[in-house]
Parts: sequence; C-alpha cells; structure tokens
Amino acid sequence: MARQKAAAGTPATVALTAAGIPFTLHPYEHDPAAASYGLEAAEALGVEADRVFKTLLADTDLGLVVGVVPVTGMLDLKALAAAVGAKRATMADPAVAERRTGYVVGGISPVGQKTRHVTVVDETAQLFDTVFVSGGKRGLDLELAPADLLAATAAAYAPIAK
Repeated sequence: MARQKAAAGTPATVALTAAGIPFTLHPYEHDPAAASYGLEAAEALGVEADRVFKTLLADTDLGLVVGVVPVTGMLDLKALAAAVGAKRATMADPAVAERRTGYVVGGISPVGQKTRHVTVVDETAQLFDTVFVSGGKRGLDLELAPADLLAATAAAYAPIAK
C-alpha cells in the first residue's frame, strides 16, 4: 500500500496543526534586499512592529537556546543567559542555527524546529492578544496568542529584550 504524503506546509504549521493550536497564516511578498526581515513583515502585514517577534539562537554553556524578541529591539544576551541559568550567551553561528532548526535565517520559526531547544519569549508578548512570528520561511508569518506560542514551544517568559 502506498504511503500518503503529509499535508503541505512548513514544519511550524504542521506542528501547530498537530497540536491543535489555532493560528492564522500571513503570507507577504518578501524583498530579498530588505534590511530587517521582521520590520519588513510588520510593514507588509500592516501591524505594529512591537507585535512582530524575531527568533534568534544563542550559544550558551548549557547549549543552544532560542530567544524570541520584538523586531523593534535586540536580544539581551546577558538576560537570556540569566533566564536559563547559564553563565554566558553569544549569538549562534547562522549556519549552526540553520542546521539545528531546519529553517533558513530570516525564516527561523520558534515552532517546529528540527531540534527542540530551550526557548524564552520576551515578556512583552503578554501585552498583546496575538503576536506574529516566522512561519518557517521568508515571507510567511504566523499569528497566534502568546500563551499558545509558549505551549507550542514549551517556553517561558522573561525580560530578554533591550
């Protein structure tokens, strides 16, 4: 008997669907020349940039850690390290981030990564009914409730943005 193909989508959409977590897909036309993928998404989707979050990987003495912060700010590496009980954190090499998540830089989603990592979401996500994160490729964002983002990634909130 032939195997049926899995439903089309990114690993992020497949993982959310399998977990029964509601989300809304927001595709947009990605400009390869865009200086900031996150700010490009906010503008293309017509939403406040503070509601759009970027996914960054940091290398700590405890291994790779995912930080999810608003695109309007930066990841505070000291705060991220403290949030996970590590002594230090540095930005992960982009090639390592791509290999470990299964996504390309600019399209790394906190959901559905190839290897599950400890994940911390900036506490400002709680200010919104819904937030936007990468859907797993450039030009695709997911909108979901912050609590659902935490559930999908087994994350915790912490003040990790500056």
